[in-house]
Amino acid sequence: MATLHDEAFWDGPSQEPLLPKQGRRQRSKPTKTERVETRGRARALQALYAADLRDQAQLRRIATTVFDDLAIDPEERAFAARLVATVADRGADLDAALAEVTNNWRLERLGAIERSVLRLAAAELARDETPVKVVLQEAVHLAERYGTERSARFVNGVLDAYARKLGKL
Repeated sequence: MATLHDEAFWDGPSQEPLLPKQGRRQRSKPTKTERVETRGRARALQALYAADLRDQAQLRRIATTVFDDLAIDPEERAFAARLVATVADRGADLDAALAEVTNNWRLERLGAIERSVLRLAAAELARDETPVKVVLQEAVHLAERYGTERSARFVNGVLDAYARKLGKL
């Protein structure tokens, strides 16, 4: 299993690593198979995860550091920054709403990946700019990619209940 220090943890084995190799310039543009929004969600997840492990109150600063360190594409950064800003501005409300639909699970007891993916998806649903089914599908994909298959199923169930509670499904 990949760890935080492994390049495969952040980018998966089928893509170029996010951290540049010595003497090699990193490619920061999205791959042909991934849209800017998809890559932006992954970048926002990285920032949310890092803040979850360090200090959620410093989310904006941590996100800026993560984005700067990774030298991501400006379009990806803009998309990710909007999602991170929504979590930073409305985090307590989003967490409270998510807690209502996580039956028998307190949000703080969830794994950092699952919690971060749920916050990311809740923020994107709150922005109301992306179709609900796309938000759910992308969140499940992120949970599976960075978590486990069980993570993906859990995230799918929670977000389905959350979207229904909001009247979006």
